[in-house]
Order: sequence, then structure tokens, then C-alpha cells
Amino acid sequence: MDLLSSAGEGRPWPEAAEAALARLADPDEDVRRRAAYLVVHAGSRDVALSALGELTEPVVRTALADSLRGSVAHLQDDPLASVRFLARLETLSVAPPRQWPPLDRALFADAREAARHLDGVGGRWGRVLYGLGRERHVYALAARLLGDPATRDIGAGLAREACHGWRAAPVELLPLLVRHCGRGISLAMAKALTTASISEAAMERHGVLIATVPFTPYPKARRPSGSPTPSYDSTAAAAVLQDKPVDTGRLHRAPEIFGALLDAGPLTFRQAAQLYNLTFKRPGRMQAVCAPLWLRHAGATALPRILDLMTPHVGDYVMGEYYSEGLARMGRHAMPALPSLTALIDRRTRIPVNDSTRDGETMLDERLLAAAIDARRAILADTAS
Repeated sequence: MDLLSSAGEGRPWPEAAEAALARLADPDEDVRRRAAYLVVHAGSRDVALSALGELTEPVVRTALADSLRGSVAHLQDDPLASVRFLARLETLSVAPPRQWPPLDRALFADAREAARHLDGVGGRWGRVLYGLGRERHVYALAARLLGDPATRDIGAGLAREACHGWRAAPVELLPLLVRHCGRGISLAMAKALTTASISEAAMERHGVLIATVPFTPYPKARRPSGSPTPSYDSTAAAAVLQDKPVDTGRLHRAPEIFGALLDAGPLTFRQAAQLYNLTFKRPGRMQAVCAPLWLRHAGATALPRILDLMTPHVGDYVMGEYYSEGLARMGRHAMPALPSLTALIDRRTRIPVNDSTRDGETMLDERLLAAAIDARRAILADTAS
């Protein structure tokens, strides 16, 4: 089934779907799940819906409903709780607010039984609520689910998804997670605690509390190093640049090299051309670290162009930290960038980023947030001095 799914790559393939139909009764549960996926994605939805209506085995029916997504919204009265739960989630995701309360009640009533056959009930629920912007409701729902041992893992999954979506969620939910850990921490609870620990705000406020429970904190990634300690004099710096082409695209320790030259006096025409190319040729880390140096060289007349280069990138998950750090180095000159930094800081939701894991994406947002806060603090401090 895995090989057929990989070979088909989601395109219609009736022969593969036919082979998968024959395996929906396989004794191996994993084979049944994969076969259900292939029936939906390689065959027709009508065939999959027909199989869902005819079969009774809960694993297969759940897997079919999960793969059918929006096509099962009409099955809210299905006899299987997991299918009902998926149908109501699909309905809730597009429902107007007036329809939320009855759907909320029905989902809550089915959540525990649905989790017998459906993985990640809390996370699925949380993603739909995030899409609807129902932040405060998620916190209240997590409290209800965590308070009942029978739904605690569902609540942990919901809390973890909330921490992935909203910046304030770890601060709100971490005390609840700690309170309901119990003697043995489940895998779902441990994962939720690990995700919540990514938030610097949550750890600052609840660090003492979370230290009382055993879990593995998310590893903190290295931040940009800040202004490096100068290790070049102007002679050594000039010698380095002399060996580089004018159109060089990269220069290791550029802040130190050009900083030493600017401290000693104006750049030569060739050195200025090198710095210009590093600053204006392409966006990236090199541009972010060299732009403040170009401002030192060219003076205040270059400020609007420099800020136009830098402010659009402060929320970029690959290089935003470096742009925020560059703005911090510019100090009071970067005052016009404060609205961009403040908009990033004041976001309630995480910045959309791309990483191999949701925790990794949350960490990237935390790093961008911390860099923006540091930059704003540096700019305001320099303005006040």
C-alpha cells in the first residue's frame, strides 16, 4: 500500500484503488489504514463513500472518513463516534458563529469515544478552532478536558496545538498542564509541556512552577551573536578586502572588517564598492549585517533606502533575526522601523514559517519575536540617551 501511494502521488489510479479495496479487510491494522487512504486518493470519492457506508470495522471507517475530509460533513449522525467527530469538525470549520455552540457541545460529547479510533483528536480540534480565531474558547475548552482524567490527553493535544498557534497560549495553559500532570506524565502531556516551554514569556512567568515536573524542555537554538569583538585593525582589514573581488557576494566577519576601516577614516572607492555590493545586491544575512555599515559610510541620506531594504524582512523566518539585529545596531537612526518591529511584536498568532516540525516552527517564531524585542529596546534606548 505504501509503494502504491508513493507511485501514484495523489493522481487518479483506478487499478491501485481496486487493489486497496481488496485490502480493507486485511488482518493488519496498518495495512487497512493505508488501504483506506489509497482508496480515497487513487480512486473516486463515490467509491470511498460507498465503502464507508457499507463497512462496519471502525478502524477502516475512521481512516476512510479522515481521508475524505469535507466529503463526510453530512455524517454527523453516523453510529461511529470518530466519524461523527470528523464530520462535525468539517462542519465547524466553515460554520457561522451562531452554529458554534451546538457543534461545540456535540464535539465535546464525542471526543473521548472518538479518540479510541482517531489519533490526535485534541490537535485536530485545536487546528479548526485556530482557523476560526477562537483563542479564548480554546483555553476554556483545554481546562475542561485537562480536568477530567478520561480526556486529559485530548486536552494536552489541544493545549499543544494552541501553543503552536497563539503566542499567549503557553502563558495561559502552562499552569493548567502542570496542575493536571498527575504522578505519571503521559506522552501527550510531556509533548504539551515541551511545546509550552518554547515560549520565553511562559518560562519567565512560570519557570519555577514547571521546574517541579519531569519533562524534556525544547532545546534552545543559538541566537545571532550580536556585535562581534573587533579583531582587525585598518591595515589587516584593508588587506582582506584587497584579496576580494569588487563584486564579492559574501565576506566573513564583514562588520569587523568594515568597522575597522570606518573607524580609521573614509573607505576607498574600491572598498565602498565592495560594501555597496554586499549591501544592495541580494537580500540575506550579509545584507542585514552590512546595511548599518553602509549607513555609517554614506550618511543620513542613505537612511530611507536602507530602511526600505530592511523593514520588509524582519518577519522572515530565515533571516529576520539578522535584520532585527541590524536595526538594533543602527540605534536611533532606525526609529522609522519601529512600526514594523512593533507590528511583529504585537501579533497574537505565530508568524507562518516552514520547518520540519511544529515545535521547530514555534521556536522560529519565538526567535523572531525575541530579536524584534531586542531591536526595539536598543533603538529606544539609543534615542533616549
